[in-house]
Amino acid sequence: MIIGNALTGVARSIDRLNEFIGNTVSWLTLAVVLITCAVAVLRYGFGLGWVWLQESYVWLHGTIFTVCAAYTLLHDGHVRVDIFYRTASDRYRAWVNLLGAVFLLLPMVGVIWWVAWPYVTLSWSRLEQSSEAGGLHGLFLFKTAILVFCILLGLQGLSLLIRSVHVLRRKPDPDVSEHIQRRRI
Repeated sequence: MIIGNALTGVARSIDRLNEFIGNTVSWLTLAVVLITCAVAVLRYGFGLGWVWLQESYVWLHGTIFTVCAAYTLLHDGHVRVDIFYRTASDRYRAWVNLLGAVFLLLPMVGVIWWVAWPYVTLSWSRLEQSSEAGGLHGLFLFKTAILVFCILLGLQGLSLLIRSVHVLRRKPDPDVSEHIQRRRI
């Protein structure tokens, strides 16, 4: 019981973290739109263009997707190929989420971390910059978003796992099972 409550607290903390990060980082989308518009107006309206400005919206866009992946998982926003999931019982959904987290999500995050670690550390050791003349400095910071992706998505996978076990143990706590229960429209 105490361990269950502690794990539920861990899941809630992870969810709050990813909710905060998702809500905060999603504002970068506005920056991407504004920069993209500025690039188009400057290029086609005035014949001006800067590589660093063009790279900035690509880097921001990549950062949004990598850092907000856990937020999307929190809100069950990733594409599912399981056609039975939507109409299934809460227990079935919990089993799908539990098995998916254990056998697909967490191993995938581990492999991505394992492959990305040397890539990112090499980038940091060289303080890598854009390969384009006039490009942005700090490419190593952008590449670090891959590791942040692994950490946040791994934590959210752990939260999903805890919540799934909670549902399977038939512990009715609406706060814990809200992300597993059917969406009612």
